Parts: sequence; C-alpha cells; structure tokens
Amino acid sequence: MPANPMPAKRTLAIDVGGTKFSIASFDGERMVRRESRRTDAEGGRDWMLDQISTIARAWQSETPADRCGIGFGGPVIFKEQRVALSTHVGGWRDFRLTDWVRDLLAVPAIMDNDANVGALGEAQFGAGRGCSPLFYMTLSTGIGGGIYYDGCIWRGADSYGGEIGHLTIRPDGPQCLCGWHGCFERMCSGLWLARDYGKTAEELLRDPAFVSRYVVDLALGLKACIMLLNPARIVIGGGISKAGGRLFDPLRAELRRQITDWSGARIDVVPAALGDDSVLWGALALAEEL
Repeated sequence: MPANPMPAKRTLAIDVGGTKFSIASFDGERMVRRESRRTDAEGGRDWMLDQISTIARAWQSETPADRCGIGFGGPVIFKEQRVALSTHVGGWRDFRLTDWVRDLLAVPAIMDNDANVGALGEAQFGAGRGCSPLFYMTLSTGIGGGIYYDGCIWRGADSYGGEIGHLTIRPDGPQCLCGWHGCFERMCSGLWLARDYGKTAEELLRDPAFVSRYVVDLALGLKACIMLLNPARIVIGGGISKAGGRLFDPLRAELRRQITDWSGARIDVVPAALGDDSVLWGALALAEEL
C-alpha cells in the first residue's frame, strides 16, 4: 500500500509595515485566513506586539500553526534574526522578533526585511515567476528593495543588499529620515509625498502633470538598479503601485528616455501580482527554510 501523504504544514505569516500590518494563516499553499490593521506609529513596538499577540494567540488556539514567517518593514540582520531598526516606528532597534514569536506561540519562526520577503513572494507565486534576476521594490510609506537570484534572496555581506531607498538621486535635495539628503525614499515615498504636498499619494497620482514630474525621480532610482543588476524584471509592490497604468506607462517611457542609448538592458517593469499580499506569500516561502 502507498504511504500516507504528509499533511500540509500550517504557516502563520506576518507583515509588519510602517502604514499597516497584516497577518495570515496558510494551510499548505492555501491562504485560509487574513487580517490587516493600520499601524499606530505613536504606539510604537509595544502596540504592534500587543496586536500581533492578540490575533496570533486566538488563531493558534483554533488552528495551530507549525511555523511562522515574518516580513519586517526595516533593516533586518538575517544571520542573527534581529531587527536592526525601523525609521518609521519607534522601539524596534536590535529587537529579536523571532525569539518573541517562539516564546509566544511555541513554534519556530524566521524573519527578513519586508522587501526581501516580498521579492520571494512575487518570485515564487506572483509577477516574478520564471524571472531571474528579479528586483522587487516596495513603494509605500518608505522604499525598499529585494534581489532574487537563482532561487535565493541576495542579501549582501551584512544583510543590507537591495536597500535602494537610500540611494542618493538628488544630492542637493531635502533631508531624509536617515540624515542624508535627496535619497530615493525621500523624493518618492508615500510618507514624504504626503508631507511635501499635503495630499496622499493616491490623490497626487490622479494628476497627470504631477505624475510626469514624479516619474523622473522614480526612474532615476530604478535606472541605477537596471544598469547595475540588469534584472530580467522589476516588480513594484506597495500602495503607490496600485495606480496601475497611470503610473507604469509614463514610468516605462521615462526609463526608456533615461537609460543609456547603447544599453541593451531590458526595461520590464510591472506591478506586483499579489497586491497587498506579496509579503505574506513571501513569508510562507521564507518559512520553508525552517
């Protein structure tokens, strides 16, 4: 008689972001439950941990997870499974989030920067399937990047690979939260668009005149990625990517204008296929490493 198949593993997936956090439960590769809430930045780390604890413990009592994957909205020292810091929400510096989850739920946990995790999600389940190298950029409260190559995330020597948000694109530009001036994130992220213009990114991107100016800076950052990495595809996730063709059509045109004439590097830039859930699906893929 054939051996009984192994039951599918249940995975808890957590996406900790600057604007919102989301949590999902997977049975194998099927998302069976999901919840999302806006982040209370003033509440800091303790507020977020309380929210995660309340939801995760309730779910764990009903349908226990076997493992947990986490995407965190800030630099993560992957080898040490330690949050380096968050520039958007206080209290996270040097915090060992996976240890906290293991103590809370008694399951193994693994964590990476949310852009790396989003890259995994889109590479394995979304718009990046079959594409290597793949560059994934989250364009939301901040800007982050993840590099997927030959089936793995390329993190660099110290887990800071892919941090495209802090490339300088306007040396004489305004000061960024990181302390420098004219960073890609400072010029193009949702946080700064709202502060600089007094309108949300969603509102601003309805104005074609604004978009035509905005894509110049957006293309400057992505040009660096294209010329350095020559990715097979760039996938852009995060709230700003939801503008769809109103953003992507002029962005592609601007990239063609900026990319060096002799370069044969492809310009294949698409929105994330998984929408708001790229990081959750990536957390599922990351948990396979446990």
